[in-house]
Amino acid sequence: MLAAVGLGVVLLMPLVQKTVKDEFGLPLTNADVIRQQAAEKHLDPALIAAVIYAETKFDPRSSAAGARGLMQVMPQTAVFLAHRSGATDFTVGDLATPQVNIAYGSYYLRYLLNEYHGSTTLALAAYNGGESNVDRWVADARAAGHTLTVGDIPFPETRAYVARVLSAEGQYRHKYAQQLYG
Repeated sequence: MLAAVGLGVVLLMPLVQKTVKDEFGLPLTNADVIRQQAAEKHLDPALIAAVIYAETKFDPRSSAAGARGLMQVMPQTAVFLAHRSGATDFTVGDLATPQVNIAYGSYYLRYLLNEYHGSTTLALAAYNGGESNVDRWVADARAAGHTLTVGDIPFPETRAYVARVLSAEGQYRHKYAQQLYG
């Protein structure tokens, strides 16, 4: 009987360890790609890592909405970015490759930061909730005489997403300084 319990524990341990790591750990893979893309796109590597963490916890997959890969890039967004960047050989299937996915997700993040005049909060809100929504929220906030803050974001999911990324960014900057900044 004791042997059967021991065998069960041994067989279940990888599942328990993965859950513990996902729930309480701060995973990091592809640090070299993140560093490269951060340098090319003039982004903080911790911000890229934090977006990946918030999107997929570094477990690449497709979402129910169709977003793909580590940074959950939507195929139509990737096609837009491919045209904008002059890419000629891009196919949507390329989003499954971490290097391509991180390159496109980082390009989109840089694009959004430029669109929102360097506001990380607005760029992250647009990354998650869409540019048209953020544009409307910003206009509404201006009409009310203030700037849009994280607490003003009307979509609870997007509000939580922005807060999660900003929190994880600081954690990645501290925990993985050597891997992300060399």
